[in-house]
Amino acid sequence: MSDSPIFEAPPHRLESGLEEKNAPLNPGDALVEAQRCLYCHDAPCIPSCPTAIDIPTFIRKIATGNLKGSARTILNANLLAASCARVCPVEVLCEETCVYVGWNRPPITIGKLQRYAMDHAASPDLLPRNPPTGFSVGLVGAGPASLACAGTLSLLGHETVLYERDPLPGGLNTTGVAPYKMNLNESLAEVSFILKLGVDLQTGVEVGRTITGKELLDRHQFIFIGPGLGSDSKLNIPGEDGEGVQGAVAWIRRLKTEPGYTLPPVKNAVVIGGGNTALDAARELGKLGVPHVYLVYRRSEEDMSGYLHEWSAAKEEGVTLISNAAPREVLREKGHVLGLSLARTKDGKPTQDALADLPCDFVVVAIGQSKLRGLAKEFPGVELTEDGCIKADPQTFVTGNPQVFAGGDARNGGKEVVNAVDEGQRAARAIDAQLRSSSTPKTGSTSTDRENG
Repeated sequence: MSDSPIFEAPPHRLESGLEEKNAPLNPGDALVEAQRCLYCHDAPCIPSCPTAIDIPTFIRKIATGNLKGSARTILNANLLAASCARVCPVEVLCEETCVYVGWNRPPITIGKLQRYAMDHAASPDLLPRNPPTGFSVGLVGAGPASLACAGTLSLLGHETVLYERDPLPGGLNTTGVAPYKMNLNESLAEVSFILKLGVDLQTGVEVGRTITGKELLDRHQFIFIGPGLGSDSKLNIPGEDGEGVQGAVAWIRRLKTEPGYTLPPVKNAVVIGGGNTALDAARELGKLGVPHVYLVYRRSEEDMSGYLHEWSAAKEEGVTLISNAAPREVLREKGHVLGLSLARTKDGKPTQDALADLPCDFVVVAIGQSKLRGLAKEFPGVELTEDGCIKADPQTFVTGNPQVFAGGDARNGGKEVVNAVDEGQRAARAIDAQLRSSSTPKTGSTSTDRENG
């Protein structure tokens, strides 16, 4: 993005050595690609984008040299368009519905064009901001959903304060997105962009520990809960705890944020799971030079929840799938991982039929993340679904407490970044409607700090 970031990434991070998946377009290639767009009437790519960006219009503006106009068109629909351009699975969203696909021709590279406009022309100055209303909204978490909600509310004139537990904001964009898709620096630059819209940020604040839900409810008219998900789920098998076994999200976080972290010598790595996080981890291990990477999945290849284009790329990069198998035990000698004991599965569940032990010296567990169930207890009236997600209206995102809204992974259980952005922005508009029907502004205690920042 065109503005300089507020945050600096830690030095000497392992992710810095990984090449990105999609190289950016140069000006000449961007112009040629933009001129391919047919500017379709009722363009099918627009409804295929969860935030409904006017794709033909932003591309037409690139083709005519109006990069600021292009970036403005994008930002009017999606405040986190810079990260979405990098991490969105465009292969199954906007680009999949491009009319060129029906003619067996390559689709317009919408994601790359969006990145081009955002990288070269996005600026907070492109977005007008309404006069201050005196109303205040607190947002739990500083990931994509909360950032999108806060930015939208701030532009509408409301005071917004993000409360983030971690020292680095951005949620999974910062700590969990595969490094070859988006670098930590790029996520922090986008957070800086949102803060420059007038949003305040407090890091090191954990609801239920350093501040209570009641204190937030007393401080703000409304609360938005968007903290994402919790820690990696565990296998609960013998040998799992200890050196050489890590949860996928925790391991990716180390690659992206931990200064000086290096992968120990690994000959055979195993990733357990069949979703997109598992595929990301497997591909990263290969890109880091691990000679043999195996993916152990409890069902068949056809049942994998990871995107087909990601799995196809993983196979091309040498990842080997062991399907219909489940881990029984991590085999160790003097604490070091030597292998994985496997059982054959039926309908995704382990049987008594043992498979040959799989030699390995590093295991990454990618079977999902826990839910932040305890957070809901901080806000009276907020309820959870049976699987631990926050109950909220799918249109307005209001919870059982009319003062509390929720969106993103904490509500939907874990979807794409663009879905979190969409939910955050729609929740912001619903909150704005409620605030404008109120006559009792409640200004938070941090407005002066925000203005001074």
